[in-house]
Formats: sequence, structure tokens, C-alpha cells
Amino acid sequence: MRERTPAPRGAALALAGLVAAAGCVPTLAQGPARAPRVALPMRYGEGDEAGSAARRDWRELFDDPNLARLIDEALENNQELNIAVQEIIIANNEVTARRGEYLPSLGVRAGAGLDRVARDTSQGRSDEANGLSPLLQNYSAGLYASWEVDIWSRLHDLAGAADARYLATREGRNFLVTRLVAEIARRYYELLALDRQRATVEGNIALQASALQMVRLQQQAAAVTMLGVRRFEAQLQGFRANLIEVNQRIVNTENQLNLLLGRGPQPVPRRRDDFLQIEPPALRLGTPAELLQNRPDVRQAELELSAAALDLRAARARFYPALQLEGGLGYQSFDLRSLVSTPDATVFNLFAGLAAPLLNRRALTAAYASANARQMQSVLRYERAVVTAFTDVSTAVSLLRNLSQRYAFKTEQVARLAESVEVSTLLFNSSRADYLEVLTTRRDSLDAQRELIELKLQQLDATVTLYQALGGGWRARGDAPQQPNQASNAAPGVTP
Repeated sequence: MRERTPAPRGAALALAGLVAAAGCVPTLAQGPARAPRVALPMRYGEGDEAGSAARRDWRELFDDPNLARLIDEALENNQELNIAVQEIIIANNEVTARRGEYLPSLGVRAGAGLDRVARDTSQGRSDEANGLSPLLQNYSAGLYASWEVDIWSRLHDLAGAADARYLATREGRNFLVTRLVAEIARRYYELLALDRQRATVEGNIALQASALQMVRLQQQAAAVTMLGVRRFEAQLQGFRANLIEVNQRIVNTENQLNLLLGRGPQPVPRRRDDFLQIEPPALRLGTPAELLQNRPDVRQAELELSAAALDLRAARARFYPALQLEGGLGYQSFDLRSLVSTPDATVFNLFAGLAAPLLNRRALTAAYASANARQMQSVLRYERAVVTAFTDVSTAVSLLRNLSQRYAFKTEQVARLAESVEVSTLLFNSSRADYLEVLTTRRDSLDAQRELIELKLQQLDATVTLYQALGGGWRARGDAPQQPNQASNAAPGVTP
């Protein structure tokens, strides 16, 4: 007598056959995506200390109450930032959907229908013999369930990828916060600089108008010619034109700032003390390792890299057999009055099936190759984010150092030109200097004062830029960053 193969052993042999027949994963034409190549220096340079300024709350860095109120309002009302919040909600819903895919589903179904069975069939002959009408009603009600057993972790990988992208959208929102805080600070300081420029031009207009009166008196006394009067008048009109230009720039900057705050044009309250007395705060650079934890764009790129690796594993698992379990329990009858009769109207079914692709797997192959290419894109984006972060910090540090030296020299130049204006005026009044020397000295003095204000603005702007480059501005006081690679069960850059 022939021995029969036990059912469990037969099922195992069938599964092994399907895996052998359908589990052959095609070779990628461009090769698997590589891991990121990032070489981190131990330090930025001499004098660096641990404890990056990025961990300082922006309220500690910007101690101006007017600026703090503007930033708070922007964080609440900025449209671009609120759009990013909706992206976070969408990504969170995607996580919920993906997690539901690897759980069993249960539903209820009820139905009614009418069937006519042909007489010249076995069913028709049987119904006729039992006195049943060829028109039979069909009523059913019950529960049904299905479950794809995630034997290759494909569904779990897709859920992990969605989870990583959700965290990436949160880091994207944090990156927007750093940009928004920095941009508002830059516009605010620009307004202060323009106010100082306006005061400077107004002072020069008053000085030039006084000098013009003196020149006119001298012209009446034949001490100077009409040419000198006209040159003084021309320079005065030039100063007045500069004042109109500065006023328009103030309006433009206020409107740009109001747009960042999500509101219409209106005056922006700001400090009124001397702009040149504002000292940029000193910022600690920290270590390169801290930079990777503080920069939201780097953390976002790292999370997207983790998601791409999980997507690739899920695409690879689609070449393997899928196990589907289905079942149902309920009632079925041709007579509505006996629909819930137990056990006569009771029906149930159980089904377990394996399905695997064998022929024409082009769509799966293309999806697999695309997932690998997207992972390679994520690798390159991560490398670019890291290089950009270090470049931003290096550029900002160098710029701050050079601006400090330039500001010292420019301050000395302004002081010397201010003395020159006084001397040239005295010499002109005593007829020991001509009007061209006076005009040239005053023009140079005004230009130097405006350049000094511009250098102070550049110093403050460079400080804000360094704070942003270090990854500051998004973290509330005392917050600790979450490790990005804890969002999923695949480390960044690991090719499955």
C-alpha cells in the first residue's frame, strides 16, 4: 500500500516549491544602492567646545521683546508653516493606514437575490424532484474575515517606511521653523538698520541745509561763486532723494515681514535706540556630531533614507509567495422565515491560499528597480544635506570673523571722516578750503556712515545665519532630539 504524505509536510513542500519557483529576485542593472559616505571631522577647529548654541532657545538669543512677539505671531499664523502641519497630519494618517494592512479585517455582509435554475441541469432536476420552484430566492447574512499573513514582513516594512516619513515631515516642519525664525530676525534687523540710515540721512540733510544757507550768504558777499551754491543745492537734493529711497525700503521690508507673519500691511513695532549699539551674541559651535543632531534638514534626510530602505525591502518581498487566509460564518437560506435557523441555515468556510508571481513580472521588476533608485536618491540627498550643513557653518564662522575686522576699520574711518567734516567746514568758513573739498568730505562721510550701518546689519545677519546653520531656532527650551534611526527597524543606508 502506498504511503501518503502528511498534510503539514505536503504544505511545507508546496511552500518550498513556490519559493523556489517564484522567489527568484531579478538582478538590479545599476547594482544595489550603496551606504552613505560621510566623513565627519572631530572638531571644527581650535577652541571648539561641546554644547552647541543651537540648543539655546531663540528667546535667549533674541532678547528684544518686539522681535520675540513677532516670532511668536509668525509661528502661529504663517501659512507655509501651517501647510507643513497639514502635511504632518496626512503622513500620520498614512501610518495608521499602513499599520491596519497587516492586521486581520472583519466585516459583516447581508444580501438577498433571486435565481432561476435551468430545468435541464442536475440542480434543476433535483429541485423539480423535491417540488421546488425553478425561481428560488436566496437570503444570506453573516461575518467574513481575511488576513494576509506577513511572512516576509513586507507589510511591516511599509508601515515602518510610513512611520519614518511621518517623522521626516515633522523634521521638515522644524526646518521651516528655523528658516522662519531666522528670516524674521533678519527682516527685523534690516528695519532697525533702515531706521538708523534714515536718521543719518536726515541729519546730513539738516547739516547740508545749514551749510547751504552759509554758502548763499557768502555768495551774496562775493566770497564764492554761484557754481558753489548750485553744487551745495545739488548735493542737498541728492540727500533728499536718498531719504525717499530709504523710506520706500522701510515700507518694503515691513510688508515682507508682515507677509511672514500671515497678516496684511501695517506698521511694525520695533526698538528705537541706537542700532549701532546692538552687539551680536557670541555663539558656541559645539561639535560636528551635535550638528547632525541639531540640523532638522539632516535629520529629515536621514529619516527619508530609512524609509527608502524599507520600501526597497517591501518591493523585494513582492517576489515571494503571499499567504492569504479567508473565512466566513453566517446564515443562508432560500426562505426568509428560516434564515436564522440553526444549524440548518448555518454556513461557514475557511480558506488558506498561497499566491506567487511566475510569468510577466515586469511591473514588479520595474517597481523593485525604482525603489532601489529612490534609495540611491535618498543616499545622495543625505550626503548633500550633511555637506551643506558643514559648509553653512564654515562659511558663517569665516564671515563673522571677517565682518568683525571690517567693522573695526570702518568705525575708525567714520570717526576720521566726522572730524574731516568739521575741519573742512571751519576751513571753508575761513576761506582756506574750497567748496569742492567740503562737498566731497560730506559725501564721503555719509557713504561711510551708511556702510558702517550696513556692516552692523551684516554682522547681525551673519550671527542669525550661524545660529540657523547650527540648527537652532526650532527646539523649545529643554527639548532633546529623538534619534532618527529609532523611527523604523532599518538603519539609514543599510541595503536589505
